[in-house]
Amino acid sequence: MDDTAFMDLYWRNPHAALELARENTPVRETPFEIGPTWLVTRYDDVRAGLADPRLVKDYRNTLPEEERASAPPGLPAPMSHMLTSLDPPDHTRLRRLVTQAFTARRVAVLRPRLESVAKDLLSALPVDRPVDLVAGYAISLPMEAICELIGVPELDREDFAHWSTVLIDECPEEEMIHASQRLADYLGGLVALRREKPDDALLSGLIAASESGETLSDLEIVAMAMLLLMAGHETTAVFITNSVRVLLADPEALTLLKNGSAADLVEELLRWVSPALNASLRFATEDLEISGVRIPRGASVTLSTGAANRDPRRFADPARLDPGRDASGHIAFGHGIHRCLGAALVRLEADVALTALFERFPDIRAAVPEEELSFRRSVHVHAPRTYPVVLGPPALG
Repeated sequence: MDDTAFMDLYWRNPHAALELARENTPVRETPFEIGPTWLVTRYDDVRAGLADPRLVKDYRNTLPEEERASAPPGLPAPMSHMLTSLDPPDHTRLRRLVTQAFTARRVAVLRPRLESVAKDLLSALPVDRPVDLVAGYAISLPMEAICELIGVPELDREDFAHWSTVLIDECPEEEMIHASQRLADYLGGLVALRREKPDDALLSGLIAASESGETLSDLEIVAMAMLLLMAGHETTAVFITNSVRVLLADPEALTLLKNGSAADLVEELLRWVSPALNASLRFATEDLEISGVRIPRGASVTLSTGAANRDPRRFADPARLDPGRDASGHIAFGHGIHRCLGAALVRLEADVALTALFERFPDIRAAVPEEELSFRRSVHVHAPRTYPVVLGPPALG
């Protein structure tokens, strides 16, 4: 069998490609974006790998101790200071402080505002001709959520959204570097402003967070804000889009949504259309074995949460969306010390987005067949570039 997992089939149907890998060579070395990686696809292996301290985020921690200080970071600042790029003890300190500010209450109070935004976005869409649900709704709602959470002033949101879109879209590298710098500069200025004039948003909470005299630096706060934007915005937009696609193709699930609530479905949707198919790269600090396969020290490892969430060893009939399933064991948000801090926010956004859409437009339908959709070429997310739908007449009342 071909040991290339990220092949043509992956770009067309990643779950089919991941199933082939999982059921034939579940731990395999395969070409990747920045060189070869060891792809791990079975649930037990992926879950264990996500919590294995021998698999680190910063490649420098795989080097001999005398070489680490002089080795360059794998990513430029501020991305090198993101939680997803750090290992203990730096990760431990930052996560502890960030958790003080990124509370369930801070997320929960966003619901009324997001419900209002969803209503306004849907009211602005044409109902009698195809409309792109990605650009008109799935991207805009999470962007507003991030702006509200961080505390981006209304007057700055258009620029903020533009820089953010460049970072998560398929743009030339030079344009992405420029947008990243503009965004980092803007957030740095906003942090400085909030040190002088704090508000109730997350940036002010991060500034105020402290424990045993420890505080977050401006660079660490900017990195956290960019992480929320890049990880939370893109994956949530993808999840909303793919959830709508799934529901429009599944009358049973759609009926449950209309007769119940989106919250009843979200966990199974997270399992079935995992927002991110693969966790970010990890690196082996020593020779190790996964399911009997030897992975050498220094090698990169890709843990496929998308493959794991459809593993028949963990979930019965995993390729079927089952609204009645107990999907609580899914690892769409990861596992271990790097488990997604924004899980509650994603659940809230999905609940609001799906509820508002299907309540207002109960007759919504796809405007083109699935085989005519054009998908992004990404190893991390499987999402159509556009998703044309016809909304139909809005519900009365």
